[in-house]
Amino acid sequence: MENTLDRIQAYGDLKKLDFSELKPLCEDIRRFLIDNVSRTGGHLASNLGVVELTVAVHRVFNLPQDKLIFDVGHQSYVHKILTGRKDKFNTLRTSGGLSGFPKRSESVFDAFDTGHSSTSVSAALGMARARDLDGDKYNVIALFGDGALTGGEIYEAINDAGHIKTPLILILNDNAMSISKNVGAVSKHLRNLRINRYYFKSKRHVSNVLDHIPLAGAHLKTALEHCKRSIRQHILPTTMFDELGFKYIGPVDGHDLESLIICLEYAKTEKKPVLLHVKTVKGKGYPPAERDPEQFHGVGKFDPSTGAVAPGSMSYSSQFGKSMIRIAQSNDRVVAITCAMPDGTGLIEFSKMFKDRFFDVGIAEQHGVTFAAGMAAAGHIPVIPLYSTFLQRAYDQALHDVCLQDLHVVFPIDRAGIVGADGETHQGIYDLSYLATMPNMSVLSPSSFEHLNAMLDYAVNRHSGPIAIRYPRGNTQTSYPYELFEYGKAYTRKQGRDITIFATGRMLARAAEVSELLSTSGIDAEIIELPTVYPLCSSSILAAVKKTGAAAVIEDNIKSGGLGEHIAELLLENGIRCSFKGFAYPLVPIEHGATDELDTKYGLDADSIAKKIAEMIK
Repeated sequence: MENTLDRIQAYGDLKKLDFSELKPLCEDIRRFLIDNVSRTGGHLASNLGVVELTVAVHRVFNLPQDKLIFDVGHQSYVHKILTGRKDKFNTLRTSGGLSGFPKRSESVFDAFDTGHSSTSVSAALGMARARDLDGDKYNVIALFGDGALTGGEIYEAINDAGHIKTPLILILNDNAMSISKNVGAVSKHLRNLRINRYYFKSKRHVSNVLDHIPLAGAHLKTALEHCKRSIRQHILPTTMFDELGFKYIGPVDGHDLESLIICLEYAKTEKKPVLLHVKTVKGKGYPPAERDPEQFHGVGKFDPSTGAVAPGSMSYSSQFGKSMIRIAQSNDRVVAITCAMPDGTGLIEFSKMFKDRFFDVGIAEQHGVTFAAGMAAAGHIPVIPLYSTFLQRAYDQALHDVCLQDLHVVFPIDRAGIVGADGETHQGIYDLSYLATMPNMSVLSPSSFEHLNAMLDYAVNRHSGPIAIRYPRGNTQTSYPYELFEYGKAYTRKQGRDITIFATGRMLARAAEVSELLSTSGIDAEIIELPTVYPLCSSSILAAVKKTGAAAVIEDNIKSGGLGEHIAELLLENGIRCSFKGFAYPLVPIEHGATDELDTKYGLDADSIAKKIAEMIK
């Protein structure tokens, strides 16, 4: 049996296929995705859901002249297959391989780098206006999911686009899911919309007939348009997109190629912003992913024949979820807030046990943080776990609405540090730097699960004011025995005479490796753990460096504004001159790849650190 996908070797091959060959092509693409992602891991369910939609877009439009911008971008795999990158899928999300997100440096067909939700319309509108200024005629298309409509930025962009009337095509991929099931009034509004699939086909046919009637045809066409508009305004409910100035088309079956192509062709003819509302099924064509789209949203390696995923080991995320249940059982003022990620942050069981104290605000980190501030101001204790990369989106709210008021909001920061395969937009290597700029903010960093449990208990039940607990993806833990956590205290994990190594979080395990390597060179390193990153335990730091006369800091953060720079400043302010070396990530975009590979590439592996310290000491 011929594999139609084999005939797609370069961009443009899709347009050479007969329409009857598009459905077999979609089936081949699904098999290709399942086979490849089962070996590499990646975002499967979202890509299975947009196969027909992406094929239709590439059939109708001409890239890279036309610009296709993805929201988030984890649903761009089919786009990559159709634009000459099929043969690189065995390298997906690996160091030096294919990115799991659109990447301008990877292909001219990727118009804009994306990794966060609700940004696509703003970027697309910017491109459309630049096109108009330049006098060009190409199409600009933004493809976003209904989950993006829980974020505020997209409404700012839609409001702007509808006001100016710049030609722009927005495609709303409505599958009722983001990572978890979507919540909110907009999601309910979308579920209630309906349209006949043959509407635009019939409209175009009538329009063509009238165009061929001499003299009277144009008048009849105008009269019918006015009549239709009047009837619709008086009888049919309008959508919020109509009211904002868009030509609304939909909902359309997102797995019906003919309807999709007809609607996209029609959208090209409009001289105003168009919104095509497409209904899809996340995980379409692969029963395990259709049954459990959350499991297959971002999935590791799995058995493609059964869909069986290897059971995950305990992680900091799951440990956090267990601790939250324990703490909430004894403190009825505790509430949990999630931004559309109850599963990813470990709050699924909490949401079932404490329904009245669990709030999912959608992909709306800015709203979520100020919402937490409001609850704190009213006397509750909000805990809002966010991935480090997503907390960046609420910097202003954390600073203005929480920290300046010194409100008791707890920020568990998941995926802090290098996260690996998701690449530049998801690396959590900035939080130590930007949180240090916020007054009243405290930052903790556990090196073990027991540490996390104790820190969360302290942060909720004993602390006053804003506090963050940053922890890595996965389960990296120190081999040092647990010591009772005490806020603001530094811990000497190993005595030494030649140099003091300061470390926190997952880098404490790295410091232990470095110390062992140094000992083979006759260098006796002292290791001090800083579970409380901010405020610094100044007295312990100063005493340790005075003793050894040399210092090194190892952190899972960028060097600029990080822990190392704060310790260096402390030493200088106190007149301590010593040999000093900071080990952190440089201020450059850190690409995708395995964590260990990235550590090695940027000199944060044990061998590289030990070598540089030895050179410094000698």
